[in-house]
Amino acid sequence: MTEIDQKFMEVALREANFAAQIGEVPIGAAIVKDGKVIATAHNLREHSEMATQHAEIIAIEAACTELKSWRLTDCTLYVTIEPCVMCAGAILNARIDRVVYGAMNQKGGAVGSLYNVLTDSRQNHQVEVIAGVKADNSAHIMKKFFKSKRKRRNH
Repeated sequence: MTEIDQKFMEVALREANFAAQIGEVPIGAAIVKDGKVIATAHNLREHSEMATQHAEIIAIEAACTELKSWRLTDCTLYVTIEPCVMCAGAILNARIDRVVYGAMNQKGGAVGSLYNVLTDSRQNHQVEVIAGVKADNSAHIMKKFFKSKRKRRNH
């Protein structure tokens, strides 16, 4: 983990906070190429009513549009929570070289918790994974969000 990783994780954390403000599960993502943020996103499943609208997927689509290519080689994806199986598949298919994430996802993580999709040598592409960057911040946003949701449900 470098200072640069921490700096770009702050961008993803801002996206996660924005998601929380609009009632979405607070996960944020940023894609960086050559030291520049080329895409940012946050979860939009509730607003779009689409199961695939995870922060990682939206950011990947925006980065592909920005680069005019489905290949996101030489890119790093920063995401506040460990990617799920769907997002890990999209990361592999986009040929992203590196993923940096904050908190682990014990119930759905596919990049260390439940599975190791991105580093599996049987895949045609492997991704460097850095876990735990600003993990406490990422976990705090999630805990705060779900605590607030439970509180509202009980009143």
